[in-house]
Amino acid sequence: MQYNLYLSALLIAATCCTLIISYLSWNKREVPIARSYGLGMLVSAFYSIGYAFEIISANLEHIRFWLRIEYIGISFATVFWGIMVLQYTGRQAWLSRKVVAWLMVSPTITYIAHLTNEWHHLFYTSMTIEEWRGMPLVVLVKGPLYYIHVVFAYSIFVIGMLMLIQMFMKATPRMKKQIAFMIIGSWGPYGFTLVYLSGLSDMPIDLSPFGFVLSGVFYMWGIYQFNMLRLAPLASQKVFESMQDAVIILDMDNILTSYNQSAERIIGGLNKSLIGQPADRILTQYPELLAKTIQNPSVESRVRLLVSEAAAFYNVHLFYFNNKNQKPVGKALLLSDVTEMVISEEKVLENARKLSELNTFKDKMFNVVAHDIRDPLAVLINLMELMEEEIHAQGESPDEIVLEMKQQIENTFILVESLLDWFRSQQKGFVFHPMERDLGHVVQQNLRLLHVRSEGKHIQIVSDIPDRSYVYADKEMLDLIIRNLLSNAIKFTDFGGRITLEASMKGNQMIVAISDTGEGISPDQARTLLKEPYPSSSVGTAGERGVGLGLALCREFVRLNGGEIWFDSAPEQGSTFYFSIPASTESLPARALRIGGEAV
Repeated sequence: MQYNLYLSALLIAATCCTLIISYLSWNKREVPIARSYGLGMLVSAFYSIGYAFEIISANLEHIRFWLRIEYIGISFATVFWGIMVLQYTGRQAWLSRKVVAWLMVSPTITYIAHLTNEWHHLFYTSMTIEEWRGMPLVVLVKGPLYYIHVVFAYSIFVIGMLMLIQMFMKATPRMKKQIAFMIIGSWGPYGFTLVYLSGLSDMPIDLSPFGFVLSGVFYMWGIYQFNMLRLAPLASQKVFESMQDAVIILDMDNILTSYNQSAERIIGGLNKSLIGQPADRILTQYPELLAKTIQNPSVESRVRLLVSEAAAFYNVHLFYFNNKNQKPVGKALLLSDVTEMVISEEKVLENARKLSELNTFKDKMFNVVAHDIRDPLAVLINLMELMEEEIHAQGESPDEIVLEMKQQIENTFILVESLLDWFRSQQKGFVFHPMERDLGHVVQQNLRLLHVRSEGKHIQIVSDIPDRSYVYADKEMLDLIIRNLLSNAIKFTDFGGRITLEASMKGNQMIVAISDTGEGISPDQARTLLKEPYPSSSVGTAGERGVGLGLALCREFVRLNGGEIWFDSAPEQGSTFYFSIPASTESLPARALRIGGEAV
């Protein structure tokens, strides 16, 4: 029975298994441990495939050829396994280029010595063929270089196993499962080789390549069931997606798995030797970050950290990695530098504070100045009225200079009043107290206030608004709306003109119309008159001047009372200004009734 054919087929299957694992590791080659593990499995494939063909070779030359293939794996597999163990146990920092180069010296010498054995016979002193149960097997008499190779290989194996056992003893239950599979899988090839070298087995067959079948099973199980070597690639992908941000990768037991260069710059003392260490050891000086690692995934929070003895601000976000079964296998802290944004925010707030102080000071100064102007103007008006009465009492008529002085003082007083009204509206200082008002009575009151101005220009003002035409509006605002619209009509109506006031009901709104026979409004002015926040003032027909705030106040106060304002006009044909005002409480919109934030 040709056992060698069955054994060869089994070894070829083992080779396929190791090549699959090597391919999976290549797909995760951005992670150092995946590279070393993949290379180790790749050279192991040379060992198993070489031995598969060695045991079915019929002559010594063929056996010698396949032994050269085998020794690619025999020479270098142990070194790659040792590098993988160093990385897996958190000793990545030990693997400098110089150390790796020294580790490669012995396997390189071993492979060269095997290739040139026919010249010196220091690796094998003799090589013959014997048959065992119908199979041609090579019998090798080992030389001194062979034993040096064995001592080197098993020294690395013993040191690596001690590291894995030490890691197993300190690990959490979740990590112990992964480490146990690493230990069992590693014992496969080395255990069989030890049995073969010790002569404990009656079979003269080298069982070492079959150990890779066992290793492949356990490593594959570890990869897919416990995500061994899969967490770091997922994390690395996140790192590459946000290289400007600091990323710290932890497993579900809060053990450091990986990080990027930004994290090393931010977290003091972070280095490769800390991989595999718990987060509470790494983040001792950063309690806010440590607290984040034990929380559930949450929204971003801002922390202040000292980086190179300078304060820096970061938005911190914790997110989880899930496997194909949607089970969490790891987590990451993402730190985004927002220092410049925080500094900018602080500058904006500081500038806003200073601006608020300046604005408050300006308001106070404006109030003081406006009242300081208003009070002497009021006194001047009283003096002018006394002087006018005294002139009349003496049976004389006031001359034009006196009348002009009176007119100018009254205009200036109205100007100051308008400025104060506007100022109070900008400060949200008007209190909105709507009440039922008799529109006809309100119009008559304001007509009496403007009687002197209308008489001065011989303008006839006719109100067709009957008494008991009730509207629901704020008293002060309604007075100001009517007074400003009438004042504008007087201002832009020529001497001897006419102004008419009318009112009509439309639904629950009272529509008030104030028409004049003045110069009208040009098309250019009409397009922007009620849209500009602070329209410029035009000169009246008698040279009257204003500040352009009247219509702006009317528009705002009409809106606050729940109405609208509009106009019709044609040049040289006069203008008609309309505004609507609620005629009953039901028509008033439900809203805040105190300007400035208080509601009723």
